Amino acid sequence: MRAVLFAAAASVGRGFAGRRRELLALRADIDRAGLDTLAGRKAPRSRVLLIAGRPGSGRTALAEELVRRLADDYPDGTLRARLATSGGDPVPIERIARELLAVLGVAVPAGADEDELCEALRDALAGKRALLLFDDATGAEQVGALLPDAPDSLVVAVSRGPLTGVPDVRPCTLGGLDVSAAIGLLAQYAGTTRITCDPVAAQSLVEECGGQPAALVLVGGWLAARPQSSVADAVRRLSELPPTAADQDRGGRPLARAFRLAYEALPPAAARLLRLLVLAPGGWVDAQIASALAGCSVADAEAALEGFVAHGLLRPLAERRYQVPGCLDPMLRAALRATERPAEVELAGARMLERTVRQLHACRLAAQPPGSPAREKLAAMPRPLRFTSSGAASVWLESRLPVLLEIARLAVEDGGLDTLARRLVAGLTHALGTHRGAEAAAPELYGLHRLVLDVARRRDLPVEEAAALLNLGDLDARAGRVEEALVRYKHALEAARDAGDPYTTGRSLESIGGTYEDLGDWHRAADWYGRALQLRLSRGDRIGEALLYERLGTVQARTGQWGEALRAWRAAGAAFRRAGNPQGALRAADALDRLGDPAAADAHRRAARRLAARQRGGSGVGGVQGGSGAGEAQRGSGAGEAQRGGGGSERADGVEEAE
Repeated sequence: MRAVLFAAAASVGRGFAGRRRELLALRADIDRAGLDTLAGRKAPRSRVLLIAGRPGSGRTALAEELVRRLADDYPDGTLRARLATSGGDPVPIERIARELLAVLGVAVPAGADEDELCEALRDALAGKRALLLFDDATGAEQVGALLPDAPDSLVVAVSRGPLTGVPDVRPCTLGGLDVSAAIGLLAQYAGTTRITCDPVAAQSLVEECGGQPAALVLVGGWLAARPQSSVADAVRRLSELPPTAADQDRGGRPLARAFRLAYEALPPAAARLLRLLVLAPGGWVDAQIASALAGCSVADAEAALEGFVAHGLLRPLAERRYQVPGCLDPMLRAALRATERPAEVELAGARMLERTVRQLHACRLAAQPPGSPAREKLAAMPRPLRFTSSGAASVWLESRLPVLLEIARLAVEDGGLDTLARRLVAGLTHALGTHRGAEAAAPELYGLHRLVLDVARRRDLPVEEAAALLNLGDLDARAGRVEEALVRYKHALEAARDAGDPYTTGRSLESIGGTYEDLGDWHRAADWYGRALQLRLSRGDRIGEALLYERLGTVQARTGQWGEALRAWRAAGAAFRRAGNPQGALRAADALDRLGDPAAADAHRRAARRLAARQRGGSGVGGVQGGSGAGEAQRGSGAGEAQRGGGGSERADGVEEAE
């Protein structure tokens, strides 16, 4: 999954147990003189504290407790990022840096690369006293790239082992809890009565679990669900479980046995839901996702999730969201492979995607004015999918955005660009554009279109490749990368011609012409607009034809080709009149006045007024506005909208509308 940030939503769970010695050592390490200090230099970068341990050792819990205790010493706030997927693969540094910048409220251009983003992150943290928690770091290169140039800030990194390559770092390596702390953790789940009644059995249970916090939590949850069972019963059941060959690969034998004890005691329906949760990106779920995966009601899913929390099988977060602990992920995936048929797994994933598409559609509808047809559609949707207001929909979108982006990424990569993946990308694109606006949503849209491009190229889908290149070119142009946009448009033209697709071909031609116009290369702009016009004329698209005549006349006038410009503007006015667009006809009239043809200008102006009068009489359309002044039609550049090529009724984002 992506680097999920939860700056205001740290893990919510039971009290922290033990690790007093480790906490004291980490606190002392903050003030320890580093190599730079010993050499008489001020440290150029933030101090790094490293907590190392295998999954299930409580390394993240210790890091969270340390951050909680240190928070008051760092007034510029706390940032959190997870640097590895649930499967242990490193998250791209570019993705982590972008999301940290988003939490800091720093806007960066769409399409900025890793170096730009890391530099922006260092600039944003320069001179600050902030606390950063990097969980599940996979290597020194990740931490080094994200390390602030802020000696008064502190980085707490969590990893499986040493981070060789990060200077002046001494790892705090975790083993098992001491007996007293382990029994205390066990009592938090199982209750104190049974623990105090049989302290010998409690100590034996700690030994069976190797003092490993995750194993103790699972066994404590098993006892909590069985008030009639004793601690000795738990010891006996654990000792009777035969080891498997994969135990050492699943976090060690104590954790693997504790997981089997807890998992095998679940009712079949609950066990099925639990193993299906790993299909959610990064194991981040809420009741809606769980309901879709299992095919049950939202209420039943919510009750099951709360039960998993009580039994130590799920980690609660803020806003009724949950996460599968990383140490349990590989064991649950193994159970999923061994139990579920591939078709059932595929169906569960499809249900999750379909539910997500419908939620995104509802999110977009909620932003429309009360009483509008869109809000009527929203009111007709099932109650669990509705949003009470535009604000509630916006909060949902922003809080779920990392997971939504990851769901989209996995859907496109796993399923290519089939109908469901297209609808999901379209739904997310439109929801972002509606709630954020095209400018603010550009960084996320850039990532979505780049994802579609990668898959389209890998799977040889030229139409989708051309559409993604066009959308990326529009975003590059908006960010000021005009030359890069031009390259993308030309590659889009090649792909569109290979596919024999007239729409993407025409849009590519118009976009190339628009880019040359932006660059002030009027002759080339006129050439490309002329090519695009021939294609428009063959398709009978009157509005698209009129807009192209308008643009062609504008650039021809810039080159001093007055006769050609007059002909283009006359044709534009006629096309606007045939299309029933009086505003366009008036623009043509204004341009003809400036070009020295008042007779033609008057004719177009009279025709526009007659057309407007008919519209007022037939449909209540208001009066006609004056001309545009510059005589140029605006060229939109928003992703998925009517972009440089005009023709606003057609789509070019390579995805379908989410309905």
